[in-house]
Amino acid sequence: MTFTDALDRLDAAFKTDLPGAAAHALMAPRPRRNWPPGFSIDRIRHAAGLLLIFPIGDRPHIVLTVRAHTLDRHGGQVSLPGGVIEAGETTEEAAFREAQEEIALVPEGLITLGVLSPIDIPVSGFRLHPVVAASRRRPALQAADGEVARIVEPSLADVMDPRHLAWRTLARETGPLEFPVFLVDGVEIWGATAMVLAEFLALLGWEGRLPHRS
Repeated sequence: MTFTDALDRLDAAFKTDLPGAAAHALMAPRPRRNWPPGFSIDRIRHAAGLLLIFPIGDRPHIVLTVRAHTLDRHGGQVSLPGGVIEAGETTEEAAFREAQEEIALVPEGLITLGVLSPIDIPVSGFRLHPVVAASRRRPALQAADGEVARIVEPSLADVMDPRHLAWRTLARETGPLEFPVFLVDGVEIWGATAMVLAEFLALLGWEGRLPHRS
């Protein structure tokens, strides 16, 4: 798939109904965490994340970040550049602002393609709204000290390769947590970020064929 092919497919896909929860479920942890009993939806904090697609040569790549290990929440995990939507901001404005703060992405010239289905993250109290945007050239990026440990720029071909899917198990007091991961560029992508990617990739024809759990 070329970068132009990817843009054409995404443009067409955002004009139809999004796969939403059906795509999220492909990469969701088992069991999936829900809001606690009695939780008021008024307490949900809304956040925006930027999923940027850009070319290297004629092949599409995306931008992800490895969060600094010193962060209180989700330290060391792979995420989209993003954060809380501030008062008066649109989802798109928040996603671009956070990307500029976290990876020095210059928003000028970026093309907004659409907004994916929101994902609730009960462990941190957020509802994430992923904004998909494109840059027609590879952006010059720099990780923000104290926030981003590493910037990852995997190709879509690698992310969509079924050989780069695996299962992991995490022991918890309440029982084991099993979750699928994308294995690319030396990192494991799981949780909400993997669920966002599942919907994004579904728009490009990815079928999400996970390996059997051992």
